Amino acid sequence: MAETVTEKPKAQRDDALTIIAISVIAVILSTMLDEGLGHAAVALLAGAKSGTLSTVAWSSVYDSRLVAAGGTIVNLIAASLFWLALRGARDASAQTRFFLLIACAFNLFAGTGYFFFSGVSGFGDWQQVIAGLHGYWLWRVLLIAVGVASYYGAMRLVGGSLVRYVGVPTSDGARFRRLTWVPYFTAVATAVIAGLRNPLGLALVFESALAASAGGQCALLFLVYYVPRGTAPRFGGQPVVRSYPWIMVSSVLALIFVLVLGPGVPLHR
Repeated sequence: MAETVTEKPKAQRDDALTIIAISVIAVILSTMLDEGLGHAAVALLAGAKSGTLSTVAWSSVYDSRLVAAGGTIVNLIAASLFWLALRGARDASAQTRFFLLIACAFNLFAGTGYFFFSGVSGFGDWQQVIAGLHGYWLWRVLLIAVGVASYYGAMRLVGGSLVRYVGVPTSDGARFRRLTWVPYFTAVATAVIAGLRNPLGLALVFESALAASAGGQCALLFLVYYVPRGTAPRFGGQPVVRSYPWIMVSSVLALIFVLVLGPGVPLHR
């Protein structure tokens, strides 16, 4: 008598296309919070008559220390809000939890990484903040120290949150890499493609877009090593399955980001 063998259903895997789509939305949001709200909106409220907003910079004849610092401040506030939302998202879908996690990560790494970047390179927003201050070199050393400490803390927070609130244990190395490496390379590609059309020149792609994405988000490549010991999933664990709404929204936003904001949009008071 022949026996019937029932095959166990294969466990669902995280869908790469949906991870990419969510990552595109998160990196666009992080960029526009920085450039659009942190720089452009602050400048226009503080006295700028006009300027040009693109995916790599806010350009205006008006400038101030507050305008320069605004992008980082907004990114850090946004990261805090996304993290708080993630902590409370017990009944949310895996896609929503992953979005909150990666949006928190992009904003947090961009914000904390900028201190170190400006301190080391003497370039960028925080270079403008400290330019002309008494004890300039001490300020640069302080930026480097704050950058190292805050970036390390950011890696611990994001890594621990990926385990606790998205439910990805460090023992599942393949899944951990999938949910951190795919967003990293997506962020780099999105920033570069959109930045190629910026009105301020190709050099800014390397100085700003690549520095903020390839450099600022590099913690995602090593995040598994910075998860605090003893961290265990509290909820979550479901895979990020294929979601066409996320993919469609991502496609529309990506086209706007590259084709409209890439070449720059004039803004006036």
